[in-house]
Amino acid sequence: MTAGSEPPIVNLTAWFDTPPGRYALEWEQRQIDEIVADVFGFQAAQIGLPGFDTLQNNRISGKTVVVADWDGLSGASSDTGLLVARPEALPFDSQSLDLLVLPHTLEWAEDPHAVLREAERVLMPEGRIVVTGFNPWSLWGMASWLPFGTYLPQQSTRLVSLLRLRDWFKLLSFEAGKGRLGCFAPGCRSERWLQRWRFLDAAGERWWAPGGGVYAVSAVKRVGGMTLVTPAWKRKRRRRMVRRAVPVVSSTRGAQ
Repeated sequence: MTAGSEPPIVNLTAWFDTPPGRYALEWEQRQIDEIVADVFGFQAAQIGLPGFDTLQNNRISGKTVVVADWDGLSGASSDTGLLVARPEALPFDSQSLDLLVLPHTLEWAEDPHAVLREAERVLMPEGRIVVTGFNPWSLWGMASWLPFGTYLPQQSTRLVSLLRLRDWFKLLSFEAGKGRLGCFAPGCRSERWLQRWRFLDAAGERWWAPGGGVYAVSAVKRVGGMTLVTPAWKRKRRRRMVRRAVPVVSSTRGAQ
């Protein structure tokens, strides 16, 4: 459980091959699979981590993975389109995507808020964004300041908390969901010790929900002033019903 003299891991893909990385990846995959299962449309994209298939449980046919450099293309699935671009300048038309997944993308971006602004630009109205990240207020996040315990890839000073992310969503007219936190066991470097601490997952979800090592949250892009357009036959039927509902008042002057 001690850090020892091992050099820090600076590559997130390499970190996901470690015991705590596989532990986190397993939890995140379950959460994302559940979130994206019922998202429909024509185009979906994942930004970063090509070896992590966040769109595997989604039925949208047009899927694209965007990586920051050519080296990242080797880990991508052959079933998706591949593009090289910066997350702050996505190669998509405005309002062209129905689903966008950012697995730990904000933590590696030079300007995470700019990445979210770009996500808002490319998403369709009512499109969905899914973000995962490390929780800076967990044992995992705070351990980057300690000489022992859990550890994260060497970018932990850029961690974006779930509370701050929700504030950014609100500024960009996203309606965020509740958010989910998991991985309460210490991220031990030993698989044996990690398994011994896994009992904390059940206790943490019940008694210490904000202390999860990683989080997953989704949000929907809302556009003000939108009017729901119903089919013409429904509008005609509604007008007929209104006419029938108007009471007929007869005049009684002639009878008097």
